[in-house]
Amino acid sequence: MTERLVIFGTGQIAQLAHYYFKSDSRFEVVAFTVDAAYMDASRFCDLPVIPFEDIVDRCPPGNHAMFVALSYAKLNAVRKEKYLAAKAKGYAIASYVSSQATVLIDGQIGENCFILEDNTIQPFAKIGNNVTLWSGNHIGHHSVVHDHCFLASHIVVSGGVVIGEQCFVGVNATLRDHITIGERCVIGAGALMLADAEAGGVYLGAATERSKVPSHRLRGL
Repeated sequence: MTERLVIFGTGQIAQLAHYYFKSDSRFEVVAFTVDAAYMDASRFCDLPVIPFEDIVDRCPPGNHAMFVALSYAKLNAVRKEKYLAAKAKGYAIASYVSSQATVLIDGQIGENCFILEDNTIQPFAKIGNNVTLWSGNHIGHHSVVHDHCFLASHIVVSGGVVIGEQCFVGVNATLRDHITIGERCVIGAGALMLADAEAGGVYLGAATERSKVPSHRLRGL
């Protein structure tokens, strides 16, 4: 059965959410919404943009669900704030789980999750509310990703890992088994985590340095 959906946001993630919900879900996107102070157009993706202050009157919660399509700005705090605001207005909060993801858990994915293609979520894992899993991640068995996290692409979360609230994990990071990442941690692209991380930590992978040999001197290329 098709359900009507309002998407919070008018940026690139909102545009992607519109595409995914439209092409691969039971939801029909009927409008977008943002705070009135941030409205710069009355239409987006050929649909109306409605001030969030007026959304209940224009798209009542009884007839519409909502999805908050925002990034990891301020360590996911902005997305968390708007997710809670939508719930406070009485909206059911939708999640998107790609039909091209391998999800081997039943009923263990929360509200306002955005789980894209080629994610593998193994048995006995748990995904909290308001979690984004960009494409191509591995979430190992018995691992827990708590609320308001954002995991970029091609991350390996081994078995039995706990990721605390409001964490960001960058592209190609690897988390070994049975470690705990404290809340509000930033795990940078390519980082290798072999031990627990205290809350509020920043862990950056080493960047590749430029070779002293210029490209025109390389042989075989």
